[in-house]
Amino acid sequence: MALRGVWQLKKLVVSYCDWGGSSRGIRAFMESQMPAFKEKNPQLEVVTELNRGQHPYLKGFYKSNNNRVVCVKNMDPEEIHSCATRLRNSLGRKVVKLRTRHVTKNPSVQVNISLESVVELYFEKALSFKSKAPGANARSEHGNT
Repeated sequence: MALRGVWQLKKLVVSYCDWGGSSRGIRAFMESQMPAFKEKNPQLEVVTELNRGQHPYLKGFYKSNNNRVVCVKNMDPEEIHSCATRLRNSLGRKVVKLRTRHVTKNPSVQVNISLESVVELYFEKALSFKSKAPGANARSEHGNT
């Protein structure tokens, strides 16, 4: 995908085995569909890599210094073409799990109280308790402390 008109996929590495059966589809893809894919995407550097005895994969390198690997073992050439197109169209960002809100049948009824309001309530109760104390007014009238 192009971000502000710039394609994000820089390089696509096609890794395959020339002998293994799981690479049959990617070998057919390289013969039939890869030349057309290269022509349609001149901004993309496509490199083939021979890895004997290993399963085939596509590896995309992005401008954000991230890379993505897609295993294409036992896939048809059409499926491999769609995987290569999907790598080209993605931005290369890491996948982040979206967090969903917690849904409950019994919602919380807690009140959001700030520290200032708690201190204010404490001092109001302390003052009201002091004024209701027995003999508080009598002492103040006589001047005793």
